[in-house]
Amino acid sequence: MARVLVLLVVAALANVALGSIEISEWMYSGNDGEFVEFTNTGPYPVDMAGWSFDDDSQIPGTIDLTAFGVVAPGESVILTEVSATAFIAAWGLSGVKVVGGNTANLGRNDQINLYDATGTLVDQLSYGDQTYPGTPRTQNRSCNIPATDYGYTVAQTTWVLAVVGDAWGSWASAGGDIGSPGIVPEPGTLLLATTAVAMGWRRR
Repeated sequence: MARVLVLLVVAALANVALGSIEISEWMYSGNDGEFVEFTNTGPYPVDMAGWSFDDDSQIPGTIDLTAFGVVAPGESVILTEVSATAFIAAWGLSGVKVVGGNTANLGRNDQINLYDATGTLVDQLSYGDQTYPGTPRTQNRSCNIPATDYGYTVAQTTWVLAVVGDAWGSWASAGGDIGSPGIVPEPGTLLLATTAVAMGWRRR
């Protein structure tokens, strides 16, 4: 029995070592455009060629994310409805990969679905303060998902809206939205979250 457990843990760690892209922040409505942030929480790069996004329609390939290219460990990338140039300017970003022109727009109560190049669902988040009372309504303020909660498929009432200067270093965009798009989470926290996933501690 002990040998089987060890093999399962080794297999899980090997899987994590390939890299893991997680939904880490989102804003469904903003003056400078809605956005979804994805973060590589694994220790190895992930090539997002052929990866895609969709909302609650759940159709792989709807929005192509190939332009993100190779995402380094700890790197966060952004998908938004406005042009990448406009988003970068509004938030004063530098060195952050942004894919603009998302037409699978998010609603107040919706779902975020991330698919890999084979069309396999990699991560999913259902959210909405009306559907899930007490959870954040991300209008003009984003919600950062705590690293220990990466992989939850439903928004939690313990998650909070961004405020300027919070733990994620949130700031205001040119249009007055508040968030931290592209900010890389603290490496130690990411390592803890990744280890928890490998050991099967993730609750969905």
